[in-house]
Amino acid sequence: FMAKFELLYFGKSKYSFIQEGEDLFIDRLRHYYPMSIRSLSPKYRSKTKHEIQKTEADVLFKLLDEKAYLVLLDENGKTYTSRKFAEKLEHLNAYQSKVIFVIGGAFGFHNNVYARANEKLSLSSMTFSHQLIKLVFLEQYYRACTIIRGEKYHND
Repeated sequence: FMAKFELLYFGKSKYSFIQEGEDLFIDRLRHYYPMSIRSLSPKYRSKTKHEIQKTEADVLFKLLDEKAYLVLLDENGKTYTSRKFAEKLEHLNAYQSKVIFVIGGAFGFHNNVYARANEKLSLSSMTFSHQLIKLVFLEQYYRACTIIRGEKYHND
């Protein structure tokens, strides 16, 4: 039994160096817990913060399987050490069939998304662009996979 892991994010990657880093980690992850990555680019009808959040929430909910375990990457979420995050991934892999990590748009998540989330994960108390946080997340996800396998990548 292996969970299906997916990373969803709003917006597009603008920088080639970030895309190169993403490609590197996505390629490396094929040997571990593979992760599919999808960009969500809704058609925004309004420019207000609330309406943008609502539009993004509607797009996300159309994609969500009701049984999927939803983890929001959010600066107010729980923080983990790399080893604890590896333990969390092992647990999710054992007990969930589908795990979806989501990076919010520029204004964060709508309240409906927070209400649906199973967990919030913080990679830092600082705020990063969605492009950078995607790369940081993929590196930590890869690091966790190598920890699980006992491979040399992570140094304590």
